Amino acid sequence: MTTNTAPIKWAQRSDSLYITIALADVKDESIDLSDSTLKFEGKSDSKDYELNIEFFHEVDSNGSTYKVLPRSVQMHVMKKDKDQEEFWPRLLKDKALEKNQVKIDWDRYVDEDEEDEAGGFDMSAMEGGMGMGGMPGMGGMGGMPGMGGAGGMDMEALMKQMGNMEGMGDLGAKMKEMEANGDLDDLDDDDDDDDLDDLPDLEE
Repeated sequence: MTTNTAPIKWAQRSDSLYITIALADVKDESIDLSDSTLKFEGKSDSKDYELNIEFFHEVDSNGSTYKVLPRSVQMHVMKKDKDQEEFWPRLLKDKALEKNQVKIDWDRYVDEDEEDEAGGFDMSAMEGGMGMGGMPGMGGMGGMPGMGGAGGMDMEALMKQMGNMEGMGDLGAKMKEMEANGDLDDLDDDDDDDDLDDLPDLEE
């Protein structure tokens, strides 16, 4: 039976890689991550796929995790040299192989000088995942929960503002009611009387 090469895409931060094997409904998967290589075998749509790559630099296999999701297999792989703290020029040691086999994950890509602003990877999809080589495990990725939370905050603030405006509306209604009852005129008269009391007596 013919074995196909599994398509992958990747993004990075200074301390880690995010690798996605773009296969849906993967079955019978076997994932072997070492400090220098990644090997994958699995079935998708009744076809056999495999992957065997060598990383540009060493990674920390024990600190990395993966999860099989309905539409892909996603991996969060930690870079080994934490002191290096720099972006890799590419994922694979073999430059020619990278051109044919690897794509950039533009959804998660950030430029090196924009990393501080962009922050780390959204790891929400990786929760409850599996460890690779003793890795704890990654769960589902998503980005929408955070966005939803922000939206909730905006709505809450908006509701508060609307509540304040309603309060102002109530105040306006009370002012109109007082004016209709002549209460405001009484207030004005009281002020005038007070002002007259403050004037000194005129000598005759």
